[in-house]
Amino acid sequence: MGLQDHYVGALKGFILKHSPNAVLVDISHQVQPFNILQAAFFVQNCIADFPEGTIHLIAVNSEPVINFGRPEDGKFPSIMLFKGHYFVSTDNGIFSLLLKEAEPEKIYRIDGAVSSPAALRYPAKNILAKAASQLVNGISLDEIGEEVSHFNKAFAVNAVIEENLIKGSVIHIDHYGNAITNITEELFKRIGKDEPFTIFFRRKEYYIDEISLSYSDVPEGEKLALFNSAGYLEIAINKGVSGNGGGANSLFGLHVNDVIRIEFTPRGSKSTLESLF
Repeated sequence: MGLQDHYVGALKGFILKHSPNAVLVDISHQVQPFNILQAAFFVQNCIADFPEGTIHLIAVNSEPVINFGRPEDGKFPSIMLFKGHYFVSTDNGIFSLLLKEAEPEKIYRIDGAVSSPAALRYPAKNILAKAASQLVNGISLDEIGEEVSHFNKAFAVNAVIEENLIKGSVIHIDHYGNAITNITEELFKRIGKDEPFTIFFRRKEYYIDEISLSYSDVPEGEKLALFNSAGYLEIAINKGVSGNGGGANSLFGLHVNDVIRIEFTPRGSKSTLESLF
C-alpha cells in the first residue's frame, strides 16, 4: 500500500480498535502492487523469526474474485494455518508460494466475506484485517470460516540444473542494491560438490569465483558473492550503496529476472596443467 497515503494507518487503526491487545509488526509496505511473488519472498524470509501463533496479514492483490458456480476458480478471502502460524490473505496463489512443497495444516474460507458490497471497497481492512482481529481476540477458525481442501496455485521460477551448471535468476534487489537470486546454498553444495566454479552475471566479464562469508571479506567497493541469512546466493558490493559508488544492481546493471550462471569445473576436466590441482 506504500506509505504516502492513509491506507496503512487506517488498516492498523482498524485492528487496534477491534483488538486493542494486538502487537503490530511491519514487514513491508513497499511490495510492488499485486506482486504476490515478492510478498511471499518477504514473508518467507522472516517467518522463523516470529513466535508460533503469529498472525501474518498479507494484503497484496487482496480483492476477491467470486465464482459461485465454480468455487475452485474463485479467489476467496481465507486463512491458512501452517507451522503454527496463521496467514490471512485472499487465496490468490500466495499460500502455495509460502508452502513450496509442503502441505498446510488447515485452510479456512472466511464466512460471509463477500456478503456486504461495502466490505469489497477495502477488502484488506474490512475482510482480512477483521478476520485477523478475530483471531487475536481468541475466536476459533471454525467460528470464522469453513474449512476447505482446495487452494489456488502459483508458481515461482526455480533454478535450472544442467551438467556442471546451475542457471538461476535474480528474484529481488534489496535496499542496499544487493541482487538476491533463487540459487540456494543447499543446491550449490549438492551440485557443486566442492569443485571449482565461476559465477557469471550480465556479461562474461562480470564474474566471481569464490564465496565470501561476509561483506567485509573484500575491500570496500569490491564485488562479492555470499549466501545470505535466508540461504540464497547474493551478488553484492561491499558498502556499495547510492552515494558510495553504487550497489551491485547499479554497477552491474542487474535487474529482477536477470540470469545468473554458475559453471562448475571438475578438477582434471580442462586441458591445462593447473586444472589438475
